[in-house]
Amino acid sequence: MKYYLKTSAPFILLLILLMLTSCTQTEEKEKEQNTDDSDMIYTFENPQTQQKFKIVHATPLVKQYIEKVKENPKNSNLVLYKEEIIQPVYKDCFENGEFIYMAKNLLHSVPENFTELESISQKIEDRKIIINALIQEALLKSAELLPSHKDVAVCVFPTTDFNAPFVTVGAGKIIIPYNKYVDDDYIKVGVAHEYHHSFWAEKYLGNNSLSVLDNLIFEGKAVMFEKTVFPYLDYSPVDLTFNKELWSKIEPDLNKKDLNRSREILFGGNDLPLLYGYNEGYKMIKSYLDLHPNQTPEDWTALSSQEIIEKGKYFDKYK
Repeated sequence: MKYYLKTSAPFILLLILLMLTSCTQTEEKEKEQNTDDSDMIYTFENPQTQQKFKIVHATPLVKQYIEKVKENPKNSNLVLYKEEIIQPVYKDCFENGEFIYMAKNLLHSVPENFTELESISQKIEDRKIIINALIQEALLKSAELLPSHKDVAVCVFPTTDFNAPFVTVGAGKIIIPYNKYVDDDYIKVGVAHEYHHSFWAEKYLGNNSLSVLDNLIFEGKAVMFEKTVFPYLDYSPVDLTFNKELWSKIEPDLNKKDLNRSREILFGGNDLPLLYGYNEGYKMIKSYLDLHPNQTPEDWTALSSQEIIEKGKYFDKYK
């Protein structure tokens, strides 16, 4: 025997409306909580090694954050910034980064100048396909010289900080702060440079703290690597002269394990030329390779600072 429930037409209509409203609210909530991955993430792999790469664009998150602040200016605080922009990409871009301090400003500074930030964000959106292609080219060319099975994520953040450099937060985690002055060639060179840092961190960092000399060679290797990957792009000009007066200002500090002093020397200032440490580190690698020209990037990347200096007879340059 079949039983039939007598239901009025108005009740059925109300039920349908409630179901539609519920579905719409659920969809809106999911959309609010999860920005469409297709807008944010582009993946590919090295066909030879199956090494996986991911490009993460934070632009949609930044736009979402700006909209929320505009709706309620009181929302403009570090808690909301981290909730809206940092947390959704934290695992890919920052988690367990051995050099997490390199991203201090990005992690702990609330963005300002929304007009400029929106303009840069739109530029990234308009050029996303090109940007992805440039990053992909740099990663694949770098991986040919330094093959790895480590997944690598390159995270692109729009920024109004025109001095923010590309950084490696740790093995497999590269950050591109994209401002209006970043051009296509700089993206390629910068990604190659940071890939070397990522590879070195994966293979050779260990638990030992780095001396000033270690940090100079760390950056010198990355500069040499970027010039090897893209020999026709000269974004890190070097002075190959050996200035004994300048050397005398840093030589007593080479064995110190002092990150602040390392940064002072690397970036220059205080009577040192701009990017002096990068220049000096590059010359250390070049001095070694001049005497060992058959060494591959894998070979010289694996060498310790002491081996680079001794076998390259670098200190002899300043006698």
